[in-house]
Amino acid sequence: MSESRRHLLLKQWGPLAYVLGMLLLVVAATMILPIGASLIYQEGDFQALALSALITACCGAPLAWFFRSRTDLQPKQALAAATIGWIVVSALSGLPFIIHGSIPSFTDAFFEMMSGYTTTGATILSDIESLPHGLLLWRSETHLIGGMGFVTLAVLLLPHGMGGLRLFRAESSPGQVLTRERISSRNRDAMYILWGIYLGLNALQIVMMMLGGMSLFDAMCHAFGTISTSGYSPYNSSIGHYDNAYFDWVITFFMFCGGVSFILFFYVIHGDWKKIWTNTELRWYVIVVLGFCLFTTLILWQAGTYDFANSARHGFFQIMSILTTTGYTTTDYEQWPSAAQMLVYAVAFIGACTGSTSSGIKIAHYVIIFKFMSAFVKKSYFQPLTVVSVRLNGERIENSIIHLALLYFAINIVIVVVGGLVMSLSDGMDIISATTSVVASLMNIGPGFGQVGPSHNFGFISDFGKWFLSMLMLAGRLEMFSALVLLYPSFWRG
Repeated sequence: MSESRRHLLLKQWGPLAYVLGMLLLVVAATMILPIGASLIYQEGDFQALALSALITACCGAPLAWFFRSRTDLQPKQALAAATIGWIVVSALSGLPFIIHGSIPSFTDAFFEMMSGYTTTGATILSDIESLPHGLLLWRSETHLIGGMGFVTLAVLLLPHGMGGLRLFRAESSPGQVLTRERISSRNRDAMYILWGIYLGLNALQIVMMMLGGMSLFDAMCHAFGTISTSGYSPYNSSIGHYDNAYFDWVITFFMFCGGVSFILFFYVIHGDWKKIWTNTELRWYVIVVLGFCLFTTLILWQAGTYDFANSARHGFFQIMSILTTTGYTTTDYEQWPSAAQMLVYAVAFIGACTGSTSSGIKIAHYVIIFKFMSAFVKKSYFQPLTVVSVRLNGERIENSIIHLALLYFAINIVIVVVGGLVMSLSDGMDIISATTSVVASLMNIGPGFGQVGPSHNFGFISDFGKWFLSMLMLAGRLEMFSALVLLYPSFWRG
């Protein structure tokens, strides 16, 4: 390779290597918390965690040192970092489980970690409670890190001028551009604010869970999986392990909070209530949540599944869990009446707000599509000479954004159909199990129906199926386009 060609490659992909190195160093540092838990509980996982942290740091340090630069991160490099970073980090984060022997298969360990970081919550483990506390905490901590996204950490660590905003946009939802909100003129300051709000909500939930009698360890694990709308629990029966109404309602409230755009929490702190009351997506979010939760409650109550109090408790919890793509369960909803199951299945395609930790198609896209359809019908059949615009938060939405919302919705539906066919052919799954395994992975929900329902896991799926679903988790977490663009050969040329 010529010197000029080598210099060109270094210029093109050196910043990417630097970002990956910094991410690996962050991951190695975050293993300190589970290492501390392993020292406290003395269950034989200290060596696996400490060695994994060392290996991860040794992989990241050379990249961060030799490729350190203040060169601006170009859009292509940011897109690559936002996708490849998740894959590399998930691969190395599985080392504690492989070294310990609790998940000896690299494929299974990668699936578990990708599920954790993408806040999916799907698991291959059939006996979660057999894991030592250090590994359980590391498993839940992937939710804490992944909930706000790797790139927000990168923005905090990168030198000024390295294109942190491009990294943030590469991982953001297409609907994120709809809000047009800004909480700081400086990217790094904005990330500090968002992380402060995020960690503050986690701390508040931990305190509230402990006030109800939950141990500090359990409260941390469940808070990490709630605000991040993820769903890993240290117990086989998830939140149903406690059968405690107080815990269920507290988690339901914080799942709702996890589904709200974090920019709105910033407005709450500063008392800017006008921007909250005029937020179109928030109003729709509240209406959708209350509508589905109340309807499910009535169905469960009328069918005699539970008394009214428990119908509300389980109905609100399960709808909120699936709608916000959290994936916690208090009961086996496959034992509910068919009408209630259909509501659970329906909200799996919705998702919460843009700018939140949840995944899915998101409320904003549905609002835009609905308003566009209404405007089209109005103009076509009632007022053909009127110029009808689509508005969100009082501002007119450009046609390109409307097209993006329609495209994003269509791509999700196509992937669900094609992905369901792939899983059915590769693993011989029935159509319900195959389709919902794709929905649960792509929407980052966790549990589905049938063979991947709330009382089952993903451990029986073939290696091919696990890799396929892992990539769907990644595509869903990156809101599709950032991941799909890497499949174009032209992306890697030049």
